[in-house]
Parts: sequence; C-alpha cells; structure tokens
Amino acid sequence: MNSDMILSIRDLQITFKTYDGDVQAVNGVDLDIGQGETVGLVGESGCGKSVTAKAILALLPARTTSVTGKILFQGQDLLQFTEKEILKIRGNWISMIFQEPMTSLNPGLKIGDQIAEALVLHQAMSWPQARLEAVEMLDQVRIPSPKIRAGNYPHSLSGGMRQRAMIAMALSCQPALLLADEPTTALDVTIQAQILELMKQMQAKLNTAILLITHDLGLIAEVAERVLVMYAGRVVEEAPVKDLYKNPLHPYTQGLLGSIPVLGEKFTSGRQSLVEIPGTVPSLFDLPGGCAFHPRCRHTMEICRKQAPPRTAPDATRKVACWLNTEKE
Repeated sequence: MNSDMILSIRDLQITFKTYDGDVQAVNGVDLDIGQGETVGLVGESGCGKSVTAKAILALLPARTTSVTGKILFQGQDLLQFTEKEILKIRGNWISMIFQEPMTSLNPGLKIGDQIAEALVLHQAMSWPQARLEAVEMLDQVRIPSPKIRAGNYPHSLSGGMRQRAMIAMALSCQPALLLADEPTTALDVTIQAQILELMKQMQAKLNTAILLITHDLGLIAEVAERVLVMYAGRVVEEAPVKDLYKNPLHPYTQGLLGSIPVLGEKFTSGRQSLVEIPGTVPSLFDLPGGCAFHPRCRHTMEICRKQAPPRTAPDATRKVACWLNTEKE
C-alpha cells in the first residue's frame, strides 16, 4: 500500500444472506484515501455506498453477511481484526456520521453523555472533564444553548439538531478518518454550510481524511478532491472532481450530471428540460447480465449485454468501467 494512503480497499465483496437467497450488495470495489484527502462516493440509493462504509467499521451483521477482500487502514487489514481490536478503532481512529441519527443515537442516554462516553473510553478523560468537552463540541456544531441540550434526550431534539449532535460525537475524538454518510441531509442550507466549514477546519487542523457518501453532486463539487461513482454495487468511474465534471466518461455519470438543474441554462444552452436516465435501478436479486447499466444506457452494444466491462485507465488519474472507453483504447 502507498504509505500516503490512510485507507486502501481492494476487491471488496459484500454478500447478504436472505430468505430469498444470497444477494451481492458490493462487487469488487477498490478505493483509496490519502491522508488529509476528501474523497466522494456517489450514486443512487441502494448502490452500495453506505454498506461499503459500514464494512470498514465492521458494522454489518456477521451472521448474515459475508465480507471478503482487503480493507487496509494504516497498512493493517481491518477484516482480520477481532471485535475487541475493532472497538479500539471504531469511534476513535475512524468515526462515522450516520445518515439516520434517530436510529443511531441511544434514546435512553442524554446527548451529552453519549458524546462524553466516547471521550472517556478512547481519550481516558474523567466523566466531569468529558461532559465539559461534550458541551464544547455541541457549541462547535452550532447547537444553541449547548449546556441545556447536553442534558436532553434525542427525542426532544429536532432532526437537524440530532444530526449535528451525531457530527459532534464523530468529531469528538479527532479521528484520522471520518466516514460521513449523507452528513447534511437533514440540515437547512445555512447550517449545512456551517457543518461543511467545521469539517474543513478539522481536516486542516488534524489532517483528517474524509470519505463523503452522498447522492448530492453539488456537495461533492464543493468539498471533494476525487470522486467515485457507484452503480449496482460496482464503481463505474473514478476521477478527480474537476475532470469528472468537465468530461464524464461513463454514460451513467453523464446521466447524473445531466440531471442537475442549472439556473438559467435553457437560455444559454437551449436545453428545455433536465436530462433523465431512462428506466430504474435494477434489483440486486435480479441484475441484468453483462454491464448492469446496459438496459438504461443509450450507447448499449451487444458486448454490453454479455460481459461486464473491465476497469480501464484512460490516464494516470482516471478509471472507468465501460466498453465504450475500452473500445476507444
């Protein structure tokens, strides 16, 4: 592994065992994050983004999930760690901001105590010291009256406040890697900007790496340096953000970018409506043969129906899995 890479994932395969049979949620994902880097992971719901993040922290149910491949954090394969070893990493060296704070926060514990618990466990703070630090963290994420809110239970906070409390908890131990799963979904635009600025400040101060999981391509353009696009459990394109937005290579990426509304565009480009991607995301129980995107692609060739495309590298910074680009090379 490159010494500059804090996280390197290789050939990640995640399969869920269900009553209807096995279903492969993630198929052969490769991903690298350098120290202090922000990498975006985008795609439609159900493509495997959140599952990939949960696999990093061993948060998937072991009895019903098979996870293979390599997840190298600072050179060590997390898939080989025991539960006790993972507990020392989780919430300390690697933290996660979850998409649904109400189901992630403990409803029976006060917000301040939930933040303080991580500090007592991982930072060897006393409870009084940790509770003071928890109030400070709530203040940093712009929660009004943080001392009062620290004594509240999750149900008494609004959705936006719960999300900010989750972010305060994730940042409290100053992690080396932050997994942010839709971190600003429940927040209004003003608070969203404040949270993103807080994450940037923490990153600058601690050289923290961030994996930003979202469906919001505008958010990716604002904060990420590289982006990976997922579809049906596979990474179909990887590129520096500027290159991806300027010249998307995969038809799915082109469709995603074409569906973004741009104020006044029809007056400058003549485009009268948003470009839509036809069809729907396939069920993981019944993926089409060959390239999973081919039923929705306007460039489908015969080989697309029969064989999944290999990942190719048009240049040193880009990767794409599409027969169109393979044919060009």
